[in-house]
Order: sequence, then C-alpha cells, then structure tokens
Amino acid sequence: MSRRHNCLGMGRSLLPVALAALLAALLTACRGRDTVILATTTSTQDSGLLDVLVPMFEKKTGYRLKVVAVGSGQALAMGRRGDADVILAHSPRDEKQFMAEGHGSDRRLVMHNDFVIVGPADDPAGIAGQDPVQALRRIASRGSLFVSRGDDSGTHRLETQLWQAAGVAPAGQPWYQESGQGMGATLTIADQKDAYTICDRATYLALQRSLRLAVLVEGDRRLYNVYHVIQVSPQRHPGVNAEGARAFVEFMVAPETQAVIARFGVDRYGQPLFYADAGRDERELISSP
Repeated sequence: MSRRHNCLGMGRSLLPVALAALLAALLTACRGRDTVILATTTSTQDSGLLDVLVPMFEKKTGYRLKVVAVGSGQALAMGRRGDADVILAHSPRDEKQFMAEGHGSDRRLVMHNDFVIVGPADDPAGIAGQDPVQALRRIASRGSLFVSRGDDSGTHRLETQLWQAAGVAPAGQPWYQESGQGMGATLTIADQKDAYTICDRATYLALQRSLRLAVLVEGDRRLYNVYHVIQVSPQRHPGVNAEGARAFVEFMVAPETQAVIARFGVDRYGQPLFYADAGRDERELISSP
C-alpha cells in the first residue's frame, strides 16, 4: 500500500497486533464522511492487491480509504467496536458469528485462493505430498521447527483447526514458535529459521523471490481460503460511515473490480493470486475439485 493511503505514514510495514487498537482509535477520531475505514487481512496488503484496488475505489467514488491491515480476528474485533466501517476477511466461521451477533449488515463473497504449507526445500520432516493433517503430525513427531502467526488471524484459525484434527497441542512445545505478526513477516521469520509455516498462496507468490522456502503441501480442500467483504451494521454502530462502507462493498463485487482481481498477478507470476467469485455459490466452490 502506498504511503498516501496510510494516514500514519507506515507505508507497507506490517502492524504488530499490539498497535492495531491504537491505530483504529486514531483513525476513528479523525473519521470524516469522506473517509472509509477498512479493516482487512495482511494478505491483501502483502500480496499487493490493495495497491491496485485502493486508488481504483478512491477515483471511482471520491471517498478516501484508510486501511488497517491486521489478522481477520483483529479486523472483526474492530468491527465489533465500531472502529471500522467495512471489513475484508478470510475467516468464514468467525465472520458468520460476527453476522449472527448483529455487527454486520451485509456480507458478500469476493474471491478465494488457497493455503499452502511451506518449509525448507530439503524437508526434514518429510511432509511433501502429505495431506495437511498428516503433515502437521510429522512436523510434531519429529520436532521440526514451525512458526505460527499466533495472531488470531484467519490463517491462524485454520492452522489451529488442523492441529486439532491432527490430535496435537503445539503450544509450549520447543519446536513451536509464534511470531505474533502478519503473513509476510511470518514467512520471512520462517525462512530465516529454516522452519515450516502455513500461509496463503498469494503472499507466498508475492514474496517468493526473497524466500528459500518451498511449497510442500497443497491442493487439499481443507486448505481452501475464501474472502468476504462485510459492511459493519450502522444500526448496531451508529458512528460508522454506512454510505462509504456500502460503496466499498458494491465496488468489491462490481464486474470491473472482479476482472481486476481475476487478472492480478498473472503477468508477474503466470497465475492469478486470487480467483474472483462475486455472485457465485460458496458451496459450489468448496465442493469443486
């Protein structure tokens, strides 16, 4: 994200979770009717997608978009406090709970990609080609270093579900470390430590040239990664910019934006970083090969 889209001048640097609440409070304090506060995942920032979409939205609507890139859990927490107008997240279970609690007024499917398990190319735990649950069991049984985001993000939630399915409680184990940071920073740490981690494919592809880590586990339906845009409810949170949030929701699902999402990354990586899904049935995506 370019510097002009961050009113605190942090540029593309990742926000530690501990600073998210402070940033949200500052943005809320200076909120105007021409400003829309977006709470989103770090993957949309690290992949570079927001560098394209933010100026498009601002030019099309006249709103100024202020972006807070944190984990999905933190983004939804901002919505619960009324500190964000709109949310772009990838933690479906938590999003549904958010909606059931009445904090969201509209939730739309936007796009998907997938998660992958990456690690050292020599693969000391021997996980290559395994399903994700068996891969985590092998990492645990061999005591191979694993770096978790540990930040209540959608990625961290998925990881936790996979550990539970594997029957492993990694917390406190010497081979298990939590970064407490976003996806790009966690990938960098795992790369420096020759460790395994779980990440979304878009962020991995965006940073691949600077990494030695290899994709070792992929293609399993349990690694499906879907993104929704959610308007924070103005009835529950009267201080939010309802019109601006609605404009962003409609922008994200508009054909022009969906076409940009579908093309994003193809010229550089030979494949899209995200697949545009607005208007599709999410059940169809999950059940597809």
